[in-house]
Amino acid sequence: MNREQISGIAHADHPIKSPLDDDSVRQLLERGVPRGDERVLDLGCGGGEWLLRALNTHPNLRAEGVDTSEHALRQAREAASRLGVHTRLALHHQEAADFRSTYSFDLVLSVGATHAFGGLLPTLAAARKHLAPGGRVLIGEGFWEREPSPEAVEMFGDLTDLATTVDRVVADGWTPVHGHISTRRELDDYEWACWGALASWALDHPADPDSSHVLETAAIRRTEWLRVYRDMWGFVGLVLRRTSD
Repeated sequence: MNREQISGIAHADHPIKSPLDDDSVRQLLERGVPRGDERVLDLGCGGGEWLLRALNTHPNLRAEGVDTSEHALRQAREAASRLGVHTRLALHHQEAADFRSTYSFDLVLSVGATHAFGGLLPTLAAARKHLAPGGRVLIGEGFWEREPSPEAVEMFGDLTDLATTVDRVVADGWTPVHGHISTRRELDDYEWACWGALASWALDHPADPDSSHVLETAAIRRTEWLRVYRDMWGFVGLVLRRTSD
């Protein structure tokens, strides 16, 4: 079983692939599309959950998503058809960094996908290329709540504390107009959902040749969460505008 398949099972009960509950997602989207008729782009959309929720809530909104996973994009298309929003959604199977469009977007999303661009600031640079004047960026990024262990740094890479993260964004020419820091409950619910879903799949499919591997993966990831990063890793969602267009 490959990494994409494991991720699909892990997120079966938590389709927003970040530690955010439904109310937090709704509030962030409300701040991102205040009019309701915006054109929205998600760079690294996965199964399109953010776009689907925005489209389902705002009948005059149009959206596009970019991702390298054909399986995830197929799921997004199927879900869009079920919701009746497929005529307002365009999906592109390619690297998000390579995506080009003939028009700009009122909201550019990249939540939990900054690794695809090489970090927070490169992600904002990519979003800026697609942003209409006066538009907004909704970005989600991890940060250190306290001094990380070497093991945590090895897992998550070059993160900073929350204040420094925001300072870096502001110094790059952005102004936060809204933000959400994931609560302890959101963080824990996300981890339990992911590794619990994996474990449940393995226990429900004991005859599958991948069952033992999936169960072991669930145990490893759960232990890493509890022993390596639970007390030091946080997650912030920011709605940003260019300080000057």
